[in-house]
Amino acid sequence: MTPDAALIELLARVGARHGATVLVTGEELSRWPTVAVAAMKSQGLLAKARSAASVVCPGCEQQCVMPVHTGQGTRRDRASFVVCDKRSDINRVPVAVDRLIQWRCDTEAVCRFVAASLGLRRSDTHPADPGLLHIGIASGDKRHQMLCLKADGVLGLFAGSSTVPLADLIAYQDGAYSIDGAAVRQLVDSATTADPRHTPTNARRETRKLDTQTMYKSWQKAYRDLKKRRPHMSDVWYSQQIAKDVAVGRSPETIRKHMKK
Repeated sequence: MTPDAALIELLARVGARHGATVLVTGEELSRWPTVAVAAMKSQGLLAKARSAASVVCPGCEQQCVMPVHTGQGTRRDRASFVVCDKRSDINRVPVAVDRLIQWRCDTEAVCRFVAASLGLRRSDTHPADPGLLHIGIASGDKRHQMLCLKADGVLGLFAGSSTVPLADLIAYQDGAYSIDGAAVRQLVDSATTADPRHTPTNARRETRKLDTQTMYKSWQKAYRDLKKRRPHMSDVWYSQQIAKDVAVGRSPETIRKHMKK
């Protein structure tokens, strides 16, 4: 997974939840590029969240989601565990600290990142459309417009009557993420999405769409193969195996949503 792909994955999760807070565990972040995680934290895209109250139990292959218990003692010595009530041969199952540590991202964090990257002053006004969040006044070569974040399944930058997927505009270089300022100026100046200056962006969008479809097909093939070999396992188990062997660094939850289609 590249640093660009890591941020695209994070933004896709926020978009899929229509702007609701997304939680990522420390264990999952350990599989992402270290430089990408460091940049996300330093640029405010990831903030520390409360420890997880429940986890997928590692005690057996059934992968049940169970509440977490933490023993008494000092902060350093306290051990966390789940109590299995499904099998008689399993009782307490230890849970690693990395599985409880969580980081969060939401649309407000994304708005701050976009504003900082483009040098915009954050707007304190609120749009009438609940699917939009004001970021700040952006300048093109011809006009100034309010730049908004649109969260309707996919995060996009919106100005006037045009929207561009945010994932198409991000780049990673020299330890930090940035937004394509030239593309944003074109967005601000454009009156319609048919503006010919958007053709390169549309081409990138179509290429990424094809890449995504190919990726989903590889997950679906892996799911069918696992289903044949281990027919009685849970969907959570299948998605986690695919995340380990085929789609390293991808969210098992994201995989689970697409592996059967």
